[in-house]
Amino acid sequence: MAQVTAQMVKELREMTGAGMMDCKKALEEAEGNLDQAVEILREKGLSKAAKKAGRIAAMGLVRVALSDDNKTAAIVEVNSETDFVAKNDEFISFVEGLSRLALEAESNDIEAFKAMPFEGSTVEETLVAKIAKIGENLSIRRIEKASGDVLATYTHGEGNIGVIVTASGEDNDANRAALKNIAMQVAAMNPQYVSREEISDDEISNLRKITLESALNDPFTLPKQILNDLLDKVDGVWDIGDIDILKEKREDKSFNFNYLPNFLSDDAKTKLAGLAIAAKMEIADNKIFTGLVDGRVKKELKDMCLMDQTYVRAEDGKQTVGEYLKTVDGNLKLTKAIRFEVGEGIEKKEEDFAAEVAAQQAAAQK
Repeated sequence: MAQVTAQMVKELREMTGAGMMDCKKALEEAEGNLDQAVEILREKGLSKAAKKAGRIAAMGLVRVALSDDNKTAAIVEVNSETDFVAKNDEFISFVEGLSRLALEAESNDIEAFKAMPFEGSTVEETLVAKIAKIGENLSIRRIEKASGDVLATYTHGEGNIGVIVTASGEDNDANRAALKNIAMQVAAMNPQYVSREEISDDEISNLRKITLESALNDPFTLPKQILNDLLDKVDGVWDIGDIDILKEKREDKSFNFNYLPNFLSDDAKTKLAGLAIAAKMEIADNKIFTGLVDGRVKKELKDMCLMDQTYVRAEDGKQTVGEYLKTVDGNLKLTKAIRFEVGEGIEKKEEDFAAEVAAQQAAAQK
């Protein structure tokens, strides 16, 4: 059996980042063979990673990489369990390396991406090694890339939000600067679409249905005529206390009816919504109500579509993104906007530090 020296342990530790005793044991098991010791540590790393895989990783980083010709950009989100790890230099370097690798990816498929060669092994194997070394569950959540005649990228803060915006048109300083402004708009306003042309008729129909149902479930936001018709039907539905309040406020001509919900019970409000839903067909045919729903849908679409959003740097407070772009270059056409925000859509674990400490103390006493 080959003798394991301190220099061999040091070299293995520098290669893998594993603990000193883990390195020594791996070298002894490998009888001094450095490459085999690395494999042993990786295998042990797999075991450690499996124990951590159930933990929720909702923190992390977003990084964006740009190709040498400035025509393609890639974005990647890698999650960690804590913000502390997200600020670790090694973790940051790892994510930046993955963003550059994503420029070479043939698709946005994460499993295919994990199989790509990376740092002498594969992305998956390197990820497992990082989990073992850092001691937290890490997750490569998503990647995406885009190309265009002109493009701009933006990373907000330390990497909580990343954006890529592409366009067709002339690649010049003015257009790149405009797209940079648009990328910042995307980061701040989080549009779901570039333009309304991207939204299907089914999606708009569903949005209208949701808006209609939402209006009925919040009857105090309905037009006054419809609301009063509903309030005329509460006898025998509301408790006597709420009916007396309604009668009192209706007789008080100086009372602002917008404040009525503040005086009613939650039960009364729920039952009024029930009356509105029961009269859905009748209310839906009301032209005033139709106008209300149309207005709300229009406002929702304006918020959802980048080109229709009010440009955040508009001097008049009214200019849309589409109008802003026309002032820069009438031939510049946005083709894609990608926005990644760390942890969006991930259900974060509610931490109870006191309970965690108590559990650890109870376990230690067993």
